Amino acid sequence: MNTPFFPAFRVRLSALGARVQPLRQQSLLHLDQLFSPLLPPGILSQADEGPNRRERIYTVRRTFFGFLYQVLNPGCPGREVVHPIQALFALQGGRGVDNGTSGWCQARTRLPGDRLPRLRCAAVAHAEKTAQPWRGLRVKVIDGTSTSLPDTAKNQRAYPQPGIQKPGCSFPLLKLVGVFSMATGALLDYAKGNPHQHELNLLQKLLDHFKAGDLALADRGFDSYTLLALLWLRRAHSLFSPAPAPAADLRKGKRLGKNDRLMLWRKPWLWQRPRYLSKAVWKGIPQELTVRVVRFTLAVPGFRAQSVTLVTTLLDAQAYPAEELARLYARRWRIELWFRDLKTSMGMEVLRCKSPGMAHKELEMFFIAYNLIRALMVEAGTLYDVSLERLSFKGPVDFRAAVQCRHCASPFPKTAEASDCAPAGNHRWRSGAGSSGPPRASRCQTRAQALSTTQPAAPLDERTPAPQ
Repeated sequence: MNTPFFPAFRVRLSALGARVQPLRQQSLLHLDQLFSPLLPPGILSQADEGPNRRERIYTVRRTFFGFLYQVLNPGCPGREVVHPIQALFALQGGRGVDNGTSGWCQARTRLPGDRLPRLRCAAVAHAEKTAQPWRGLRVKVIDGTSTSLPDTAKNQRAYPQPGIQKPGCSFPLLKLVGVFSMATGALLDYAKGNPHQHELNLLQKLLDHFKAGDLALADRGFDSYTLLALLWLRRAHSLFSPAPAPAADLRKGKRLGKNDRLMLWRKPWLWQRPRYLSKAVWKGIPQELTVRVVRFTLAVPGFRAQSVTLVTTLLDAQAYPAEELARLYARRWRIELWFRDLKTSMGMEVLRCKSPGMAHKELEMFFIAYNLIRALMVEAGTLYDVSLERLSFKGPVDFRAAVQCRHCASPFPKTAEASDCAPAGNHRWRSGAGSSGPPRASRCQTRAQALSTTQPAAPLDERTPAPQ
């Protein structure tokens, strides 16, 4: 979905391309000025003890925003982070900074990993300030995905390739299960594992984030009596799409309305207990659970009508009508778009770090950047009274140019706080000067990538004739 700029900023951003080139060396400073109000004060300061206690060239703050700059610019080499640091020390009359990237790589290794989840949660808290609940419930969407890692021995040991492929014919694969906020699209938390772990197994690590007043929304891949009962024990509700059995027969149970029934589900046998669930937890699961089964027809113009069945623990048909449950479940598809924003728009589909520890940090940085952009989109929607669903994510991903225009020497008013929300539109970067063509990929390109890098064919009259 392409969303144009807000009218108030169309004039200010019209001459964007001419201002980008002379401002690239100030990008790290602009990231700091843009995102610092969204982060807790003092969280990026030097530590009292440990490897980050000294005042180095690459402090914790500079390392964090340099890492953030790299994840926001897919394919960005380390030298593009080193050069602004060199310019900063040269302007301040400080000591010279080496041109090599060894110091920068060591600084990323020293970046404290325990602070990154706190930064991600801080961005979530900022985005959730104006979130509106759905009928008094906080809707949390669950789904899984995966990302690829570089083919190194350490990554292969931690995240081995799928078993259906021959050894050496695939890349390490990291499986993810994420919990998103339906109101803002921010990533609340996630769990990671190898391809041999089931998504329900990974979800067990996230169950403590569901509390009273929450509604878990997921597809049929997460539907199970065990998960429904574990959420019910935490006083959290759920809304899933079940497998064809046992919820397909609506002739049983208590009738609440047309295609709306209350049914009694029974606990599976002991031999059906999932392996990831301990016997103590299994004994605490109730023997019976009353659920509500709703069936509706999903009709989308231009597509064939489809019958969808839902299972929920929201038993009150007056407070939660079946039609509203159907509309809410139709919005579940947005999590696929949010994963697409992370993997395609931001480039998280293939991580670059060659060790599991650094890959975990890179993953956290992607999620921090995603949540910070979501926070900016929430601010833009609140400021201009625009629904968050109508704002494009691709525009804020390329927000660097708009942020630079705010701080450059120009007749733009620098005191307008509203300009922080300007990158809610959709703009693209032109290729850098001197580039001879698209970079050569080491992996198989997707169809979209191949189409975007393919040069158009020359006209017939301009082609070189073949030798006779």
